Amino acid sequence: MLNQATAQAVLEAALSTGGDFAEIFMEDRRNNTLMLQDNRLESVNSGRIHGAGVRVYSKLTAYYAYTNDTSKEGLLRCALEAASAVKAGDERTRCAQLVKQDIRNAHYVSMAPSQTDTRLKADILRAANNSARAVSDEISQVVCSYRDSEQDVVIANSEGLFVTDTRVYSRMACQAIAASGTENQSGFEGPGALKGFEHFLNVVNPEVVGRQAASTAVKMLRAPVCPAGTMPVVIGDGFGGVIFHEACGHSLEATSVALGMSEFCGKIGQQVAASCVTAVDDGTIPNEWGSENVDDEGTPTGRLVLIENGILKNYMVDRLNGRRMGMAPTGSARRESYQYAPTSRMRNTYIASGSDDTAEMISTMGDGLYAAKMGGGSVNPATGEFNFAVNEGYLVKDGKISTPVRGASLIGKGNEILMQIDRVGRTMSMAQGMCGSMSGSVPTNVGQPFIRVKSIIVGGRA
Repeated sequence: MLNQATAQAVLEAALSTGGDFAEIFMEDRRNNTLMLQDNRLESVNSGRIHGAGVRVYSKLTAYYAYTNDTSKEGLLRCALEAASAVKAGDERTRCAQLVKQDIRNAHYVSMAPSQTDTRLKADILRAANNSARAVSDEISQVVCSYRDSEQDVVIANSEGLFVTDTRVYSRMACQAIAASGTENQSGFEGPGALKGFEHFLNVVNPEVVGRQAASTAVKMLRAPVCPAGTMPVVIGDGFGGVIFHEACGHSLEATSVALGMSEFCGKIGQQVAASCVTAVDDGTIPNEWGSENVDDEGTPTGRLVLIENGILKNYMVDRLNGRRMGMAPTGSARRESYQYAPTSRMRNTYIASGSDDTAEMISTMGDGLYAAKMGGGSVNPATGEFNFAVNEGYLVKDGKISTPVRGASLIGKGNEILMQIDRVGRTMSMAQGMCGSMSGSVPTNVGQPFIRVKSIIVGGRA
């Protein structure tokens, strides 16, 4: 990996044309994937990603180049390529002497993927597959996958930073399909963590993963289509937090805010949600999927309160957009790999626990929808307009959960739905996903307790 002397030379080269800040990011990542389909192990693959990226700032503009040639000569060529785009005149910024920073590892790993027998990884896929198929004869197909990675990174910049970190990720997934005639419905579960294989021995039961995925598919197979209309909705915990993530979280990233492309621009200190809503982005939670010791600019991660009792408190800020906004970085800069420049991204983002009883929020809602499991959707960060699928839903009649329904979607605007929340449950949980943006796809947690939205448009059959 990168030593301090080489990093110093590369950063000086990056500043040679007049840039005022330079940074190098190097990674060495080992990946493993397994897939089980049609009751047999279809593939076992391993790969390695190794390379570096150099970024140069000139005031409010950044230039980025990357390479998989990590020799000193290759890195110097990369630095000069980034520097060649800078037209800054005669002034030159000197690179400070690099000083290695010690960081505390908050994410202990006991079974590193590289030290774990592949047969153990295959065993959990078989357990999930068998459990899913045992739910019903209507389960026609089950696809189970497992992936892990070990990533070593070195980050250095012209202000003297030199830091190293190791990130270990493990995740499994199960998709089950139920079929009857021409009808098909699917269910999905995908738990993961910033851990090694111990996560699937001590925390996650693969049989439960398979059973939950299959149960959703079977429940939805014969469910009628959800009626459309405007109604109260109770949204389940865990992955229900994807609505806040997509419809509001992206609009709180400096990536959008700095360019004036967010509905939350200039609203720090203003009420943007109901008073029962507190939202947090936290990169420090031990071994959570979206956590890190340092972000991809080398800034220590932290716990950031975005919204407190309905009042907007903070944005998620990376270094470059922090310059543009006059704000300090918040440890939120992330990237998929060395092939991407970092920008502000969510980590573990959730609506915090409230004080309401789940049974009470359903019993007092009258007629509406219980969205037990949310799916994917689309959102416009500039306006907050969103449309999200409900993967498992139930009609509520006179305050009682009744008929399962499929084909439901939730439609609205992020700022409007935040103001419409009138109940927040007591127990928050999280779920894992991959979030895509201009710096690629990164592991993120979404989360919330059960919440109730007083009124929202539900898409379905009119």
